[in-house]
Amino acid sequence: MARKVIITCAVTGSADTVRRSKAVPVTPEQIARSAIEAGEAGAAVVHIHVRDPETGAPSRELHLYREVVERIRASSSNVVLNLTTGPGGRLIPGDPDPQKPGPGTTLASPADRVRHIEELRPEICSLDVATMNMGEAAFLNTPAHLRTMGQAIRAVGTKPELEVFDFGHLRLATQLIEEGVIDSPALIQVVTGVAWGMPASPSVLTELTRHLPAGANWAAFGVSRMAYPMMAQAVLLGGHARIGLEDCLHLEAGVPAPSNAALVEKATRLIRLLGAEVASPDEAREILGLRGTQ
Repeated sequence: MARKVIITCAVTGSADTVRRSKAVPVTPEQIARSAIEAGEAGAAVVHIHVRDPETGAPSRELHLYREVVERIRASSSNVVLNLTTGPGGRLIPGDPDPQKPGPGTTLASPADRVRHIEELRPEICSLDVATMNMGEAAFLNTPAHLRTMGQAIRAVGTKPELEVFDFGHLRLATQLIEEGVIDSPALIQVVTGVAWGMPASPSVLTELTRHLPAGANWAAFGVSRMAYPMMAQAVLLGGHARIGLEDCLHLEAGVPAPSNAALVEKATRLIRLLGAEVASPDEAREILGLRGTQ
């Protein structure tokens, strides 16, 4: 029997992609509809950010998350919900005084960053095990903050998806598992190609998989033009897949993606060409040991 590969669709993200693609969903209704369509195309999991409906800027407003979640849960879709906890970690030191946050800083308390998880209780939420330079800003997630967030996530029965952008992040993720902050088997999402994390390279991904925590389920993805090459590498190495307009705006060079569903449809074809099969939402729940829908 062919191995089942879970596709996660990263529906909208928080980067400045709205001005680059009309396909990126912005309003809660658009985000929910795009997530449902991605599920119909083959995604078992949908990874959700929210945006200001008027400006398209990233948002952490609880009522926006609530509307997206309620719309998906009220539909006939069976997709697994994965809400982000990433927003609230951006630091831009002030100029001339670097001890004061500069414009664009979004730092929030750990409690504030998981409030929507405690309220809405998705089956999965992301947890970025990463302090790093990201573009021209710093992305700040200290071990103490991660412990606080991890304990709150665990308390409501949500499974954290540990996002790692480099080898040191994987070491910290392993430490959190050993401390009991994160339950084992863990779920690891390997992010490649983001400035300034690990490159989208087959050799780098192959080496990183040798250091995964025992028994962990894992996925990997690359951004932009490396989205499908890194997906293929992840599948060949025994991992799962992620695609979506958060990560990639084109189906191929010069061909803009018209929707998240179109990106997922291409992913399903690639996975089957590599000799695997696409997992359904319920198969994903069984593979990852999720609690099921509320």
